[in-house]
Amino acid sequence: MENPEAIIIGSDHAGYALKEFIKAYLTGLGLAVEDCGAMSEASIDYPDIGLKVAQKVAADAGRRGILICGTGIGMSIAANRVKNVRAALCNELFSAALSRRHNDANILAMGGRVIGTELAKEIVRVWLNTPFEGGRHQRRIDKLDRI
Repeated sequence: MENPEAIIIGSDHAGYALKEFIKAYLTGLGLAVEDCGAMSEASIDYPDIGLKVAQKVAADAGRRGILICGTGIGMSIAANRVKNVRAALCNELFSAALSRRHNDANILAMGGRVIGTELAKEIVRVWLNTPFEGGRHQRRIDKLDRI
């Protein structure tokens, strides 16, 4: 990954177990992780965590975040309400690669009730290591930023 700053991570209660697994995976890679919650499987509202992570990512153009809820849908919707956030729901490898290559996604959303830990780890690996291609895709990102 090109940016050594901390990965911002967050989940709701449904994504807590997968968040903890991914957090351990990232720290095992030597990456810093900033955990915005949940801190247990006690019920918590996903928009609160999604907003917190998205605001931190949006505040620094080079930062990236990972959000996990039951399906990943709620977190991706919440995060994409924040200007300059491009959250991509990826529950398989192809979307993870293209979300970076074509969309310069700065937040990865996944479903803790949809995918298992090993697939999630591979999705994160691909997402972190796939660069943005720029070129014709930059024009489209610029249009998104103007919305």
